[in-house]
Amino acid sequence: MGVQGVSFYEIAAGDPDRPAVLGGAAPVTYGELHAEVNRLSHTLRGLGLRPGDTVATVLGNRPEFLTVLLAAMQSGLYIVPVSRHLTTPEIGYILADSGARVVVTERACAQAAAEAAGESGAVLLDVDEGLGDGDPAPPADRRMGSVMLYTSGTTGRPKGVRRPLLDIPPEMLFSIMRQSLARHLGTEPGDDVHLAVGPLYHSAPCVHTMMALSLGHAVVVAPRFEPEGALELIERHRVTNAFMVPTMFHRLLALPEEVRARHDVSSLRQVFHSAAPVPVETKQRMMEWWGPVLYEYYGSTESGVVVLARPHEWLARPGTVGRAVEGVEIKILDPEGRELPPGETGQIYARGHSGFEYHRDPAKTAAAMRGDLYTPGDLGHLDEDGWLYMSDRRTDLIISGGVNVYPAEIEAVLLQHPAVADAVVIGVPDAEWGQRPVALVEPAPGAAPGPELAAGLLAHCEPRLARLKHPRRIEFREQLPRTPAGKLSRSRVRDAYLNGTT
Repeated sequence: MGVQGVSFYEIAAGDPDRPAVLGGAAPVTYGELHAEVNRLSHTLRGLGLRPGDTVATVLGNRPEFLTVLLAAMQSGLYIVPVSRHLTTPEIGYILADSGARVVVTERACAQAAAEAAGESGAVLLDVDEGLGDGDPAPPADRRMGSVMLYTSGTTGRPKGVRRPLLDIPPEMLFSIMRQSLARHLGTEPGDDVHLAVGPLYHSAPCVHTMMALSLGHAVVVAPRFEPEGALELIERHRVTNAFMVPTMFHRLLALPEEVRARHDVSSLRQVFHSAAPVPVETKQRMMEWWGPVLYEYYGSTESGVVVLARPHEWLARPGTVGRAVEGVEIKILDPEGRELPPGETGQIYARGHSGFEYHRDPAKTAAAMRGDLYTPGDLGHLDEDGWLYMSDRRTDLIISGGVNVYPAEIEAVLLQHPAVADAVVIGVPDAEWGQRPVALVEPAPGAAPGPELAAGLLAHCEPRLARLKHPRRIEFREQLPRTPAGKLSRSRVRDAYLNGTT
């Protein structure tokens, strides 16, 4: 079946009976989803939101997220997806910093969202109570919106990655994005089925799902990732493409052989992965099982995709994360900004990415740039042919299950406890999660180190940090090692810890 149009909105108008969301009692069609998107657009306008304003979501993985996303994208609004796993103060900070005027949530998150929204003054909409019963026709003055995702930094305070809004219809933006995806990732319009199994409040799952609906694909929204459950969804709905993170591969490969063998995954043609390095052996085993369908790319919330390795390219160069996509140039620089030759490790910079700024933080924006080059702070090297290999992520960044965990944020919470004189958090290798945070704590005078204090520190973290940020282990040291200048060096502490010398 052909696809009419270059955006969700045009496809819905031209082919309203096309399946859009699968998995419920009956498919939700493009026409039905479009009507809900339009009703919410009118509701948001009725609440006083105008182009440039912000709507936030505090939702689990559910189809209503798509309704909010598509309504914002045709209403000239910034949409800020907030993790439902954050604590109330963490949610409240993002709502206040983003200036969210409306928060869309669900019954399971309503209490935390209400408390957080109360601090910011935002209006609450509960999807379990409906998102409005107004006009199902498109609003008259449609214009492009944008997704503003929050990403943390070494200061521990997350910042919104903000892009300028242009006074153009969303179809124009989606047409450009669709052409770019076809050129870089090989995704095409058609009757494909996309599995949204990662959290939609994360950058890549959100963008992949949004673009699937602009290609005419049907979408299956999984409430959460469960290894065998994902295989069942792939088989039942004949899924053709998905986005996953390496932790999902580890969990899938951990299934018993007989469980893996009883599910037909032959419909898969493209499984994109990013967010964290994947061991060569893990990727090889996945492609032995699923075939040459794994497309790896490297980028960030700020830059988007900057390098890509298609399956046959990776198999020829195991371990690469890809080569620069069209329009992007990759450079490896030393700390003084000098370009390094092939084979030498330095900081990864990209030129040709889409422009951005950190919301309300021009200093952070400037610190990420060197002229027109942007760096996410990661280390790597290029080979003679321009293929990028990562040697490490940011020395202070922990990537656990594809999620960025920033040590400074955890350390700031631990240091609030009266029994802590100092603390350093490091990432240690973990076969399933990639890395796990471990806290090394110097007790305050008079504090007794041991299991009771460790339990007390974890209880102290409970209301202040999302569960995924909690240290998986707390160990005590009489004195933490410091540089001659008196500073803690996480890389030195981590190296010493892994070598068993701390």
